[in-house]
Amino acid sequence: MVVLNRIYTRTGDDGDTALGTGERRPKFDLRVEAYGTVDETNATLGMARLHTGGDANLDAMLARIQNDLFDLGADLCTPDKGEKLAYEPLRIVQTQVDRLEKEIDELNASLAPLRSFVLPGGAPAAAALHLSRTISRRAERLMVALSRTEGEVVSAPALQYVNRLSDFLFVASRYANLNAGGDVLWTPGKNR
Repeated sequence: MVVLNRIYTRTGDDGDTALGTGERRPKFDLRVEAYGTVDETNATLGMARLHTGGDANLDAMLARIQNDLFDLGADLCTPDKGEKLAYEPLRIVQTQVDRLEKEIDELNASLAPLRSFVLPGGAPAAAALHLSRTISRRAERLMVALSRTEGEVVSAPALQYVNRLSDFLFVASRYANLNAGGDVLWTPGKNR
């Protein structure tokens, strides 16, 4: 259970922060960058949800993802070093990845196949979802870099989840544009 009765602690004033294990790391540490970028993705999803236009199904999917992203942040914040902790750390699990894949397929079923790359834009919801997609891709790059750093572990489900997330956000942006004029397509060399 989380209890926050005091927001500032002054413990980070020297440029360090505590992981879920209590270990102190610099705020520029790759692990801190990774879960910070997951948090940034989550914040942009909150903004995207302001534009879903009453689509209760899409909004519910995005709400579930926002909760999952807190789980992912908790997972990344508590490195798995094989040590016994006083609590069971929260981890991303395969069922979360599977649900995301199911929801990608559900949204994609109503979309026409692409014959061009899509420009980020269109309806406000689509544009916001594209922004979330690009930030989630940055989170994925950081997580992969972390996973390939000696002494660091990132679970396979966590990596799969963040990879599927950008796919979901791409499909969701197309879905948001479906009844708002369609995709904004790239025309190669159009302005030469």
